[in-house]
Amino acid sequence: MSTVVALIDGEHYPPVVRAALAALGAEFDIVTAAFIGGTEKVDASAEDAYGVPVVFAATAEEALKIAIERYGPRAVVDLSDEPVVSSAARFRLASIALGAGVSYRGSDFLFTPPCPKLELRTPTLAVIGTGKRVGKTGFSAYMARYLKASGRNVVVVAMGRGGPSDPELIRGDEVALSTEDLLALAAQGKHASSDNYEDAVMSRVATVGCRRCGGGMAGDTFFSNVPEGARLADGLGMDIVMLEGSGAAIPPVKANATVLVIGAAQGPGYVHDYFGPFRLARADAVILAGAEEPVASLVEVEAMLAAIAIQRPDLPIACIGFRPLPLESVEGKRVFFATTAPPALLPKLVAYLEAEQGCTVVAASAHLSNRSLLRADLDAAAGTFDVLLSELKAAAIDVVAAAGVQAGVPTVLCDNVPISLGGMPVDEVIEMSVDLALKRGSTRSE
Repeated sequence: MSTVVALIDGEHYPPVVRAALAALGAEFDIVTAAFIGGTEKVDASAEDAYGVPVVFAATAEEALKIAIERYGPRAVVDLSDEPVVSSAARFRLASIALGAGVSYRGSDFLFTPPCPKLELRTPTLAVIGTGKRVGKTGFSAYMARYLKASGRNVVVVAMGRGGPSDPELIRGDEVALSTEDLLALAAQGKHASSDNYEDAVMSRVATVGCRRCGGGMAGDTFFSNVPEGARLADGLGMDIVMLEGSGAAIPPVKANATVLVIGAAQGPGYVHDYFGPFRLARADAVILAGAEEPVASLVEVEAMLAAIAIQRPDLPIACIGFRPLPLESVEGKRVFFATTAPPALLPKLVAYLEAEQGCTVVAASAHLSNRSLLRADLDAAAGTFDVLLSELKAAAIDVVAAAGVQAGVPTVLCDNVPISLGGMPVDEVIEMSVDLALKRGSTRSE
């Protein structure tokens, strides 16, 4: 029989709970019950009221943690109800269970922990996010460059909604892909703006591209070929494998250390509601991205930092923003700039490009992820630009670069470089995370 911890409360009459436990016991081995509150129908000190050992604590969360640590169950079964446990409270309890690798179920719901499909021989460092467009890929690319510059051999395993049917190895450390190369790939039907191409082009490291479909509330995927891609990466003899998540989905490979990228504008709910606590619990460091006006106000940034500190005051945190860096010179050129950045941020990015790169931005579009609006922006600016400048995302190749070919102007790809805006310096956070991954990975392999 599978072992379970039952969650019970004092709003149910003890004989009713005993009967429910007896029925549950026909299917599971109930190792203990965690009492999570309520005193209307029971004396909370009556430990013998339920016929099984009972764990009491100051809070429901603490009672569940103690029960899991003490008894090591396979599942948690929630026999409680409103008003003792609300839906929000259940997600907090579920986060605790899933963080311990334990499923959490009730009468009409079941949450299962994202389970690694394999563990690699090479030390692994994961970069996961709380959603799409939070800056995860930009930070991952920067971290890969940082590792390469520090003399470490790194391979990135990226999974995306547009990844290849079979894991694809790109030796970005050996071959520099041009815009023309990416156009040729797009002509073959490949998503040439997928994260693995961005990592290979921007960071000049080896990448393995994978695909995934579906994303569960706790980060599991319905389908992916990431395990096959991770095995391919594991055989390259690198110093470290970087596992890059997709949106809020988590790679199904065991990580020795994890960096969580949170969008500063997402709001504290992404930290303390639903499975925010679960993602935060598995993190060894946090990157709070977009931590600047007009993306997020100072008040919003401070609220996010406070929400993180309540749950994980031990976590190193770096607050960052991103600035565009063309891979080729655009000095003296009239530039059309395409980005996935929030529209409100465009004036700041345009001013930065003109000041730092010596170009004139004649038009800019924040619609890189909306092909119809992007085409409209390109049409409106036709004949005014000498160069198309684009991030390597979304429609960068099949729309922007293709428009450049039609107009007879070059397309220059643009990196996103993080700048520190508070907290720890971003490079220090990277060093701490990498050292932790190498230490844990080396210990495991001995």
